Amino acid sequence: MKKQQEEVSLGMLPGQLEPVRVGRRLFLRYAGAFATGGAILASCKNGEENPTTVMAPVDLGSGDVSILNYAYALEQLEAAFYTQVIATPYSGMTDAEKTLLTDIRNHEIIHREFFKAALGANAIAALTPNFTTITFTDRSSVLNTAKAFEDLGVSAYNGAGSLIKDVNYLALAGKIVSVEARHAAAIRDLLNPKSADFAGDDIVAPATGLDKADAPSVVLPIAQTYVKTQITATNLPK
Repeated sequence: MKKQQEEVSLGMLPGQLEPVRVGRRLFLRYAGAFATGGAILASCKNGEENPTTVMAPVDLGSGDVSILNYAYALEQLEAAFYTQVIATPYSGMTDAEKTLLTDIRNHEIIHREFFKAALGANAIAALTPNFTTITFTDRSSVLNTAKAFEDLGVSAYNGAGSLIKDVNYLALAGKIVSVEARHAAAIRDLLNPKSADFAGDDIVAPATGLDKADAPSVVLPIAQTYVKTQITATNLPK
């Protein structure tokens, strides 16, 4: 089978001029929670050009701005992936699978927009995905990629939590990572139904019962393989 290699703007369906619109009321409710923080972050610009006008490369910035941009980049990647999955369903996708994957797509789009609203003028530019290694017509290719993305996302949030200074952002990140963990479990169950793999030893340490936590220095190189836009993160908190 030929791999689907269409380039899709993150969060956009092929041929569309506008982003996918999902849960407007829900988005507006959560976006309001970011308003105060977004205003504070915007004040940090010091007259710089709005980075959303810069296509590539992009730098995540420093402090809480950099961590929110880090999460924003990952959410852009996931939203773009699931948007493509639903736009070009793999062979044999069942109605139940499409419903689940559509729900995940919608969540990722909302998460992406949360961070965009919080960051305001500090948000990095829209990233360009690189999905040439994924065969979107093949169930195994899609679901195994989804598994990798979800596991990576959970470990990324876990690893970055201690770097966030603002307790309000930390609380919101905690709510988002819990949703990402639900995604990860659901995808694993699609691949291996009714097994213990939904919380396998490769992601939950048997001795502690805790999920993996990876530093940005581990996560970003993996994510970069799926993004054409060069991401730099030299000023991330340690």
